[in-house]
Amino acid sequence: MRIKIRNRQSGFTLVEIAIVLVIIGLLLVGVLQGQEMIENTKTKSIVNDMKSIQAAYNGYIDRYKTVPGDEAVATYTARGWPSTVGGNGTGVLQIAVGGTFTNGNAEGSSFWQALRGSGLLSGDPTAVMPAALPRHGANGLIGVAVGAPTVYGLPGIFACASGLSTKQAAAIDTIIDGPLPATNIGNNVGNLRGNTGAGNPLAPAAGVPGPLAYNETATTTFWTVCMKIG
Repeated sequence: MRIKIRNRQSGFTLVEIAIVLVIIGLLLVGVLQGQEMIENTKTKSIVNDMKSIQAAYNGYIDRYKTVPGDEAVATYTARGWPSTVGGNGTGVLQIAVGGTFTNGNAEGSSFWQALRGSGLLSGDPTAVMPAALPRHGANGLIGVAVGAPTVYGLPGIFACASGLSTKQAAAIDTIIDGPLPATNIGNNVGNLRGNTGAGNPLAPAAGVPGPLAYNETATTTFWTVCMKIG
């Protein structure tokens, strides 16, 4: 009798196993949802970063009646800003598309110094060249490109983000331009344009990018997206 009681008490019952499996399932769901929330937070922060630059750019024009980055160093220093580089005063911002993330052009560095010196954007107002470029939530760079004549087929001034995954690029496209079509292609239309290719950071180009579906399984692909800010 004692042996039978011991056998009956050993091991787990089906109910106990079921409870354990339910707990494991809930933990897995929680982890996956947590990862998705982190990814969504990153995406929204990148969009917010680009829109902050847009707001700072337009705020500068409203306050000083000229584009940031085009004024001379003497103008900046007269305002009490610790600027070391300025523009040529032509009234047109000149930042080569290919140099968006190297920021070697004088007016590229001047652009960031003007926005930071004016207090419209946070960061070191003395930083120049690549060191002046902010990093976004996915650890890529944010640069500014000027259409001469276009950036990804659109004229104007753009804030561009590099080093994005396909999933992040698609999410940013959806936030800025709305839902993607059934083809899942939206990189060559609207105010948000983007492309993928070799190299990180990948500089934007002048021409309209070829239509590419956002294939989220392509985990090793880096995207650059550009949003028109002016």
